[in-house]
Amino acid sequence: MTERTVIMEITRIEAAHMTTLITQFVDLLDSRDTTGDDPALGRITPDGYADDAHAAAEFRAMTENDLLDRRRVDAGVVLSRLREPATLPDRPTDAVLRESVAVTLPPDEVDAWLRTLAAVRLVLAERLGVFDGAPDDGAEEDPRFGVYEWLGYRLDGLVAVVDDPRP
Repeated sequence: MTERTVIMEITRIEAAHMTTLITQFVDLLDSRDTTGDDPALGRITPDGYADDAHAAAEFRAMTENDLLDRRRVDAGVVLSRLREPATLPDRPTDAVLRESVAVTLPPDEVDAWLRTLAAVRLVLAERLGVFDGAPDDGAEEDPRFGVYEWLGYRLDGLVAVVDDPRP
């Protein structure tokens, strides 16, 4: 956990889009019991053992529910912090959509943001066929790829602030 309060500048339209993505992420987490094995869920709950299927299955059985519960809690922290910045009037003007809002992330919430943005990005990576940092053919033309890149930009910015050695 970081000891640093982070101020993230975000536009209202970005906050609204991020809220939608994270809400969809929570829906995916909640659908686990009804949809079966979604590869995206596998991507955010990786096997603990790559070379032993039996040990991997046991590890998953013991840890998966707790990990998914933590992801739900983390997503709730992010959604709570985005509530005000993502609130838009019924007919927002371009000026309102592009309005920059400072989102204050207390030290005890920064890690939840990092984990949530990374997990949502992993889900998108699975959907787009991005493995080992390289997209499958055609993935870059998919409109979702821009969202994937934007989340990476936001995640990179948070990591840079957290890793900055300056006080």
